[in-house]
Amino acid sequence: MASHAVITGTGSAVPARVVTNAELSAQLGEDIHPFVAGTLGIEERRWCAPHESTADLAAAAAERALQAAGLRAGDVDLLIVATDTPEYVSPATASVVHGRLGLSTHAGTFDLNAGCAGFVTALDVAWKFLVADPRYARVLVVGAYAMSRFLDPRDKKTVTIFADGAGAAVVERAGAPGVLASELFADGRYCEGMGVFAGGARTPVTADVLAAGDRNRLRFVQKYPASVNEAGWPRIVRSVLARAGATPDDVDLWLWTQVNRATIVTVMAALGQPMARAHTVMHKWGYTGSACLPMALDDAVRAGRLADGALVVLTGSGAGLAMGSVALRWRIRRTP
Repeated sequence: MASHAVITGTGSAVPARVVTNAELSAQLGEDIHPFVAGTLGIEERRWCAPHESTADLAAAAAERALQAAGLRAGDVDLLIVATDTPEYVSPATASVVHGRLGLSTHAGTFDLNAGCAGFVTALDVAWKFLVADPRYARVLVVGAYAMSRFLDPRDKKTVTIFADGAGAAVVERAGAPGVLASELFADGRYCEGMGVFAGGARTPVTADVLAAGDRNRLRFVQKYPASVNEAGWPRIVRSVLARAGATPDDVDLWLWTQVNRATIVTVMAALGQPMARAHTVMHKWGYTGSACLPMALDDAVRAGRLADGALVVLTGSGAGLAMGSVALRWRIRRTP
């Protein structure tokens, strides 16, 4: 019998601290609300408290996903954490979360950094582990983000957008199709377009780097053309859907990178789809990078938006440039 992979549980977590557009307007000395709310769709966001960090959010989201799937920590065979705001340069954030959750020593773990395309990339990897290797029956996939730690409070291009949170999904082997098709895309010519460029081997953090206060903070260096997403998203989802034997009209729920609502509106129109079929969460959580797609998925699940057999497409893109898309059938977990 052919092996397939289905999502059986989701979870998410956000810090308690709410940062409103009004607070940032006062901080920056100008009214940022018309653009940030009107175009980006962000009305408020969550930032970590001083004692919180990426692993805290990841572990909390993972625990909720396990609970939703009716599983215990010992049931997990593999943990993948997608993040580009790691707990440490080394060891892996996944190792920290593995210990926090109390996973079995038989459960492998690793970090995956594909920027804001991290979760869909990790979901793609999890699917292929389950299909290719019978030793893996359950994979816990987490997207986690704590970019507030790297923001310049004076830089309105970043401080108004980025936020913190985590989302998780339990992916299990199944006899019926769940994940149907996927595709990854990258364009390394944009690798220095946006990022936190200090703290790695190229530019270690030194007193001079900290004094300059530039490369140790998130920076937009090169503006990505609007066509990257406005043309790239329809292209990649049409390709994925074609291999899944479906068309855009067949999709019940669209989940996109949650950074710019205006872009989602444009792309949905290009695909001939009503905005009612897209689920967005940036209005209350801001932009949470590699965590935004699993957070949006979990929010949609808890809002009752997914019926058994629904066709869902998740598409993420971000710094790198990295992009990924996954089409899947939603399966309602049957309790005994």
